[in-house]
Amino acid sequence: MSLFGLLNNCKTAVGTRLLAQWLKQPLMSKAEIERRQMLVESFVEDTELRQTMQEEHLRSIPDLYRLAKRFQKKMANLEDVVRAYQVVIRLPGFIGTLEGVMDEKYRDVLDEAYTVKIREYSESLSKLQEMVETTVDLDAMDRHEFIIKPEFDDSLRIIRKKLDKLKYDMEKEHQSVSDDLDQEIDKKLFLENHRTHGWCLRLTRTEAACIRNKKRYLECSTQKNGVYFTTNALQSMRREHDQLSENYNRTQSSLVNEVVSVAVSYCPVIELLAGVLAHLDVIVSFAHVSVHAPTAYTKPKMHERGTGDTILKEARHPCMEMQDDIQFITNDVSLVRKESEFLIITGPNMGGKSTYIRQIGVIALMAQIGCFVPCTTAELTIFDCILARVGASDSQLKGVSTFMAEMLETANILKSATSESLIIIDELGRGTSTYDGFGLAWAISEHIVKEIGAFSMFATHFHELTALAKEFPQVSNLHVVAHIGDGPQSDGKGDKREVTLLYKVEEGVCDQSFGIHVAELVRFPEKVVNMAKRKADELEDFTGKHENDAVKVKKEDVEEGSIMLKELLKTWKSQCESEGLKGDEVVARMKELVMADQKLLDSPFFQSVKAL
Repeated sequence: MSLFGLLNNCKTAVGTRLLAQWLKQPLMSKAEIERRQMLVESFVEDTELRQTMQEEHLRSIPDLYRLAKRFQKKMANLEDVVRAYQVVIRLPGFIGTLEGVMDEKYRDVLDEAYTVKIREYSESLSKLQEMVETTVDLDAMDRHEFIIKPEFDDSLRIIRKKLDKLKYDMEKEHQSVSDDLDQEIDKKLFLENHRTHGWCLRLTRTEAACIRNKKRYLECSTQKNGVYFTTNALQSMRREHDQLSENYNRTQSSLVNEVVSVAVSYCPVIELLAGVLAHLDVIVSFAHVSVHAPTAYTKPKMHERGTGDTILKEARHPCMEMQDDIQFITNDVSLVRKESEFLIITGPNMGGKSTYIRQIGVIALMAQIGCFVPCTTAELTIFDCILARVGASDSQLKGVSTFMAEMLETANILKSATSESLIIIDELGRGTSTYDGFGLAWAISEHIVKEIGAFSMFATHFHELTALAKEFPQVSNLHVVAHIGDGPQSDGKGDKREVTLLYKVEEGVCDQSFGIHVAELVRFPEKVVNMAKRKADELEDFTGKHENDAVKVKKEDVEEGSIMLKELLKTWKSQCESEGLKGDEVVARMKELVMADQKLLDSPFFQSVKAL
């Protein structure tokens, strides 16, 4: 399920399109966000208001923007005029429902946003309503006919009398067939105006056998809802009815054109009304989602751009929690200026790192379109953009590899981000070697912390990246918790670890990814899993040995040793160029210079470099 799919409980086409637009263009004005929140709250608190608005009023509104476009392009007919009329006569119902809000503190905001505007547009469209009621035969709408009243023209009056006489004769034929077949009218036998066959009779499929082998009845077609058939008399009446209807439409065409041309002048008002009803539809949809979530959403407190922190209590991913048979584990989020601006999240595969960082982005977006958010309490700063690098994808047609796609997206983030942005990075550097990937991840993280200063979240398996927290106070380490227990004996070959993913995010570092555990979960062949464990253990022993043997070097020793090495390299380069040394002579000269510099040889930093 997408966020759009979750929030889209709109009852109108104009509301659905406006919701998509809001998601693409979230607000950056605190006052406008709080205004929307107040409107959502009014429908959250008043269940009757919300349900009446959705089920009785909004559900019956057609696509007003497209209706207006049909008028503007001169494609409209009398049916379109009637559809506009049907909207106009429903507007008093909107006004009455909005004025019936239970809590008076919401009356002013509802009046300003909807009631006053709808009343104004209703008054502007009253002449359209009057014109339709005067000129259009509204009784014929029950038969799905859209015609001018016959009183407007003598020719129309004559044709209407003939049509009424034909309709009476059809009813008599209907009764005659009912008596002949012994089938009850309007329960088993129906007289209908079919789209293809015109006026004909319909029997339910269970009773259709009674017309078989009877010469009086001509079968037209068999469909899901029954068998369509006719008689010679009814067929003759249908032909005459079609001819008269065609004459009626031809005679009324000039009057229809006049009615439609008058209706065209109301297009600007119809478009304005469409905007207000679309806004109302989206706000009511937000309220519906906020109330009907597994746990009700809450109204977030918003801070101006560049101020305040983002603190979420018991946050949830709104789409994930809607899945069947899922008990979503809530987590707190704390993005505090100067303390935890940059969050590094480590932990096992499938542990919930990606869900955690994505839900923060989704909640920020929901807050900035004015919707309530899936938390118990929430305060957020307003972001100027949400920049995300998530997932792994390539584009073979464009010649873009997985790693190239990562780099392109990350480059765009580094160019676009400001101190007021929200940056979400998930698993950067997977598409290249471990060392290149880690180097890029460190450099990008350091650039974001030092140069950009935006609230950021970085989910990674590069556990060495957590050392950033020692260098920058605004970097904080989090990890997703996994419980490691002793499992049953596995074929007598030793203990088998059992890893239970708890999906809880806590402070600190996790230095294991449990990738092999995921392979076991998806039932890799046992031989493959065992080989993977052996190779992983060998690599851990190798790297651990070197880490233990490495010399601990102080920061000042590193700086002093680096300066001495740079001077040595400059001297070596100068002598090689001036004396024209080549091949083995170059290496020999380097050894001479090093052995002659006792201070460099005694340097702890140089000794640590030699140890590597």
